Amino acid sequence: MAIFGKKGFVRKQEIAFARKLLVWKYEKSGMVLPDKAEISAHAEKIVEDAHRIARESGSNVLDILKDAVKDIKFKKDP
Repeated sequence: MAIFGKKGFVRKQEIAFARKLLVWKYEKSGMVLPDKAEISAHAEKIVEDAHRIARESGSNVLDILKDAVKDIKFKKDP
C-alpha cells in the first residue's frame, strides 16, 4: 500500500479530514447535508486545490485545508 501519492494513505486521510470539516460546516450553518458522494467530491476538490496551493506557495497543506473550508460561504435555504 502506498503511503504518499494521489491514491496513498496520507491523501485518503486528508480527504477524510476535509469531508469532516465540510460536514461540520454544513451542520454549523444549519443547512441540509448533501449526499455522501457530493461531499466526497467536494472534499477531493478541496484537497487537490490545497496541494496545488502548497506547491506554489510552499505552505502547509493542513492549514490550507482549514482555511479553504472556513472560507466557504453557505446560503441558508428560505
